[in-house]
Amino acid sequence: MGMFWLLAFILWQIIPTQAAITVGGGGVGINIGNAGGGGAGVWIGGGINNGPTPSSSSVSKLTTAYTALQAWKSAITDDPLGILKTWVGSDVCSYEGVFCAGPGPFVAGIDLNHANLQGTLVKELSVLTDISILHLNSNRFSGTVPDTFKDLSSLQELDISNNRFSGPFPAVTLYIPNLVYLDLRFNSFSGPVPEDLFNKRLDAIFLNNNQFEGELPQNLGNSPASVINLANNRFSGTIPASFGIASSKLKEILLLNNQLTGCIPQGIGLFSEMQVFDVSHNSLMGHLPDTVSCLSDIEVLNLAHNKLSGVLPDLVCSLGSLMNLSVAYNFFSGFSQECSKLSFRKGGFDFSLNCLPRRNMQRPQPECLVIPGGGLSCLRIPSAQPLVCGALLGNLEVNVTSTSP
Repeated sequence: MGMFWLLAFILWQIIPTQAAITVGGGGVGINIGNAGGGGAGVWIGGGINNGPTPSSSSVSKLTTAYTALQAWKSAITDDPLGILKTWVGSDVCSYEGVFCAGPGPFVAGIDLNHANLQGTLVKELSVLTDISILHLNSNRFSGTVPDTFKDLSSLQELDISNNRFSGPFPAVTLYIPNLVYLDLRFNSFSGPVPEDLFNKRLDAIFLNNNQFEGELPQNLGNSPASVINLANNRFSGTIPASFGIASSKLKEILLLNNQLTGCIPQGIGLFSEMQVFDVSHNSLMGHLPDTVSCLSDIEVLNLAHNKLSGVLPDLVCSLGSLMNLSVAYNFFSGFSQECSKLSFRKGGFDFSLNCLPRRNMQRPQPECLVIPGGGLSCLRIPSAQPLVCGALLGNLEVNVTSTSP
């Protein structure tokens, strides 16, 4: 029943009338009407519709939905939990995993998470133009996303994570007009990621644990998303120098376990709302930019398993919200007083396997004689003037412009 309540709430949000949620008949219902009462009752997820006889337009929509769902059912080759046994007859609102809203009713959502279904997606699903959520997490679907999905004009959330999809990035997702949540993680998608992904008005982008490769698009920082997860892929090259200049809404970015090289760009400090920054398990070099000290909301800062060097500054270790800082397996050679205090705390702070003098669990001295990336321009000399976080944007825009070809 908990899932029914959750989906009822989500669907209630997209219905522009006053509604009251009721329970009974094996489902969750939304009574829709004006404040004076007398609205139609629409049942979600296998309940009974006690409202008026559906209009001809809603009957047509349900008939179309029936045809599409039956076509999809025919493309599913294994159903170990017996979920599709309920997909019989024309009453699609009684199908397990299919959720209806009204007035009408019409199919407003499909949630088959953890159903362990095996099969493919079919082009006929694109006729479900009222659907706002399509959740297919943790199944065994393969192939790719049909090009016809661009017609899903109401779709806001697409979650096909933890399946067996493959092929290039599903470009059709860029043309789903109202999509705000895209989750492709834990599949076998490969090849480059298109720049247009980061121009699209998405709030969450999950591409981790695939086989994407190539350089990160230069407009990565343009995305209005609050969460971007590109971890555990095969991305190479540098983090774009413009990263952070175009947007400051990002709260979490995870780039860990790729093949990134070069510097951490100065623009990182512009993400004033950043809470998680994880670039561990790459080959980043150079000094840590002092702009990191402008991340006032940062809680997790993971720089471990790179080739970073220089001094870990006081301003970074004194960040007020910081709960987890790892710089293990780098080449840091200097330690500030504030960082020294953190090193004595029991958990959440790891400074091991660096080149820190008079510290336990450091690299053997011969490994510290040659610092990786000694020729990189990002081996920055500290400025004599104090860092002013509020003035960062103008200064960085000038620097990026002057270094552009």
